[in-house]
Amino acid sequence: MAGTRKKTSEDPLAPVTVAVGQEELLLDRAVQQVVTAARAADPDTDVRDLTSPELQPGTLAELTSPSLFAERKVVVVRSAQDLAADSVKDVKAYLASPAEEITLVLLHAGGPKGKGLLDAARKAGAREVACAKLTKPADRLAFVRAEFRTAGRSATPEACQALVDAIGSDLRELASACAQLAADVEGAIDEVVVARYYTGRAEASSFTVADRAVEGRTAEALEALRWSLATGVAPVLISSALAQGVRSIGKLASAPRGMRPGDLARELGMPPWKIDRVRQQMRGWSADGVSSALRAVAAADAGVKGGGDDPEYALEQAVIAVSRAARSR
Repeated sequence: MAGTRKKTSEDPLAPVTVAVGQEELLLDRAVQQVVTAARAADPDTDVRDLTSPELQPGTLAELTSPSLFAERKVVVVRSAQDLAADSVKDVKAYLASPAEEITLVLLHAGGPKGKGLLDAARKAGAREVACAKLTKPADRLAFVRAEFRTAGRSATPEACQALVDAIGSDLRELASACAQLAADVEGAIDEVVVARYYTGRAEASSFTVADRAVEGRTAEALEALRWSLATGVAPVLISSALAQGVRSIGKLASAPRGMRPGDLARELGMPPWKIDRVRQQMRGWSADGVSSALRAVAAADAGVKGGGDDPEYALEQAVIAVSRAARSR
């Protein structure tokens, strides 16, 4: 027999959960959390996972009607923003009086389409799970840190950044990499461990090219550039990483002296560990060097975006110019 349902908004077994966003991994996890909680309460929980076209008028009423055996059910409706008008009416009516032992999970993209249904779910007090795409590097970095914390493992800030640099923006791949490292590595997970596991991918990272260039290590920067291009890294990502690396040097060089690390991090919009790294990288730089490097990177950026005939050559010239500027003092 199913257990008594808690009524808190944080309870996965709340009558209605709405997962809002377009990040598939987070949407799948929101569903899995509810299903896991339901089966912990009742191993015989019946799960019905429907796409929006499958939820025809009357289908929800059929699925949520009282059962002879009072079994617990989880009803998942994907792409709820695409439901037909009559099905939306059914869901709104259900929200006003949800059935006992039933958990309804609505997956909604969160945009203007189908907003009336989303507003109705919120007004009805539905539990909400944010599943927006993580478009900012800082958000992906926070995701990786959270993955390791959830696994009960310790990873250095440099290791987390190296993993993001190596894997990229795909959350499923990032989650898989975190799980692999957590399972395979004993002790603290550091940058060396990440490099050992993801040799090739880490070396092909656009940020590796930029790091070697702003450190004045021309040969290594060019080697990393050629490896990146050979393994399919988009030239525009490399030019963007070079620009970010040079701008970081300029921002730190022009920051007020004597600021506390925490205040400096907030002022520059960088995590403290990155400030330490940039401080080490900027030792050979001068103001004129930053200016010339920015001009070179801007020219390369124009070249890779259609302004030149050979994007690879444009990037090579930018890497050489940035590396030379790194020794301008």
